[in-house]
Amino acid sequence: ARSLTIADIGAGTGISSRQLADRGARVLAIEPNVAMRKAAAPHAGVTFVDGAAEKTTLPNASVDLVTAFQAFHWFEPNAALAEFHRILRLHGRFAVTWNERDARDPFTAEYGKLILEASGDHPLLKRSGVSIAGESVRASLLFKHPRELIFPNSKRMTCEGLLGASLSASYIPQSGPAHEKLMDDLKALHAEFSDASGCVEMIYRTEILLADRA
Repeated sequence: ARSLTIADIGAGTGISSRQLADRGARVLAIEPNVAMRKAAAPHAGVTFVDGAAEKTTLPNASVDLVTAFQAFHWFEPNAALAEFHRILRLHGRFAVTWNERDARDPFTAEYGKLILEASGDHPLLKRSGVSIAGESVRASLLFKHPRELIFPNSKRMTCEGLLGASLSASYIPQSGPAHEKLMDDLKALHAEFSDASGCVEMIYRTEILLADRA
């Protein structure tokens, strides 16, 4: 059987691309940022492409699946969906995946409040990426049968890992008073919730929006 060809859009340094390739897919990692592409670890099943969601540079009807992990908010939705429709084969699919923090967990909820405060109430933190993508997909005539899948997910973190995770977000200040306050608050939060091994557990809901090419 022919292996799936996947276009992973906004692939960054290829974390999701390599995981998809580990499952036997041939992955075209589409990433416009040259520094990200250069920082990617090589993988036999992954080919990096200098392209963007709105202009992937891929041929018509060349992929079976288009994926976007934590990236859809960077795209111009209508132009991106038109491009995905163009590059997908007849029975192809589009999948947007997003890890949302689960605010039902006390530690995770408190972390979310600190991040929102440090970001200056960044609008991206108020809406899920899947809901943003869902509106565009449902309004589009290019895709059909949109459906949402949700899976529980969690990640254990040391204090160092927690601080590093917070600073990886584009909307978090990397220096200055708000940065210092966030670091102090996160250290206190970690101390309050960490277990005997010195780790806290962040609870997520992995949300996937899946749609078929019309």
